[in-house]
Amino acid sequence: MNRIGFIGAAALVALALLSSMLFVVDQRQFGVVYALGQIREVITEPGLNFKLPPPFQNVSYIDKRLLNLDSNDTTPVLTAEKQPVVIDWYVRWRITDPTLYIRTVGLDEATGANRLSNVVRSAFNQEVNKRTVRDLLSTQREQLMADVKAEVLEQVKGSQPWGIDVIDVRVTRVDYSEAITESVYRRMEAERRRVANELRSTGAAESEKIRADADRQREVIIANAYRDAQKIKGEGDAQAASVYGDAFGRDPQFAQFYRSLEAYRATFNKRGDLLVVDPNGSEFFRAFRGPGSGAGAGGGSAPAAPAQRR
Repeated sequence: MNRIGFIGAAALVALALLSSMLFVVDQRQFGVVYALGQIREVITEPGLNFKLPPPFQNVSYIDKRLLNLDSNDTTPVLTAEKQPVVIDWYVRWRITDPTLYIRTVGLDEATGANRLSNVVRSAFNQEVNKRTVRDLLSTQREQLMADVKAEVLEQVKGSQPWGIDVIDVRVTRVDYSEAITESVYRRMEAERRRVANELRSTGAAESEKIRADADRQREVIIANAYRDAQKIKGEGDAQAASVYGDAFGRDPQFAQFYRSLEAYRATFNKRGDLLVVDPNGSEFFRAFRGPGSGAGAGGGSAPAAPAQRR
């Protein structure tokens, strides 16, 4: 029984020892084997590997994938025009030599990212100081990124290489600092308001000009129309007078009678009209009297009518 327990314990110890000697390197990682604090081996290929059990040998892992580093600094940078701008950027980088990286930076990728961020920020400061805002926004944007990448590569692959490679450097945003953004917006707003007011004034002037021209044309059209109407009316009155004169000349008595009727119609055109005259002595009512009536005819005069009401 003791022998079986001893064998079981020995098997467990052997299994634990074997498990401490085996390790797996993922395809996304580098495996770094240490022996007494010194780098003994760097495993770059994925698979199952062997090492001595701790404390003789230990293993650590470093990411071998493409890493992304985003800017987190909002400190303004002065351009060649002494204009403070804020640059947002990102860097794509990877660890190519784990041994150099560990000796220069350490095992932590975050430490390397922080050191790389300082280098990139310094390179951007130097390059932005040489360019204007217009260059940063349009004409030299690509050249800026290429120059910054070249300076960063020179720093990390120079006399003291870091064991990393910088794949790409990109600018995502170039903007004025918050301190002057508001003043810039206010100047833009004032300029737009000035242009808008100028356009409104010009439009109002054009409107008044068009309205005045339309009023003038209206007055001219009305005057011409009134002139033509009066001319046509005068010609019509002349023709009517000629026709009346020709007709009345043929029969003067009928003409006198017709005029009297027209006068009566114009005088007694309302039910409340009142006219006080002497019908016997007035020529106005001659048409109401017979041919032999009246004072001048020698006959008896008609009864007096002090008032006539229609």
